[in-house]
Amino acid sequence: MIVLGLGNPGGNYEKTRHNLGAMAIAEVAARNGASLVPNIRSKSLLAEVKIGSEVVALAFPQTYMNNSGQSLSGLMKKYPISSPDQVVVIHDELDLPPGVVRIKRGGGVAGHNGLKSVVVNLGSSDFLRIRIGIGRPMSSSAMVGYVLSVPPPKEREVVLTGVQVAADALEELVINGIDHAMNRFNAR
Repeated sequence: MIVLGLGNPGGNYEKTRHNLGAMAIAEVAARNGASLVPNIRSKSLLAEVKIGSEVVALAFPQTYMNNSGQSLSGLMKKYPISSPDQVVVIHDELDLPPGVVRIKRGGGVAGHNGLKSVVVNLGSSDFLRIRIGIGRPMSSSAMVGYVLSVPPPKEREVVLTGVQVAADALEELVINGIDHAMNRFNAR
């Protein structure tokens, strides 16, 4: 299984709303005694962990959000997959309240450029998604600034709890499958 945690590389972005996916895979790596290390072939920071009986590749693309899917071609050479549902993407989600985590199979991209890039590079939108809510700004014209900003302290606490829940959701999905994970985490 390949898991992409979406975000932007560099210290300027590491605590922003747009980097929650990257934070979640870093959490899963740490829980499993691994560190994300540079992998040139996949243009990502990569860790290989065992969750249950599954080997899972955790990748944080270093291509910036809009080109996140480019990491998949290198990853799929190293970790061949037979189906799009062997790819999980963890990402921020404007359509969910801050900190709320939901899992889904397939779907649209809702204007998320990282997801668009994954669809283009995978050739399918049928991958699995773990979405971490960030809410919406008051004005749609403030969208870019909103996703690329660090949440204020109270909201930050809520979204960081969402990162922990997303890490739990990934572990549940790997061990017990997508349907079980959706039943457990989407009912919250």
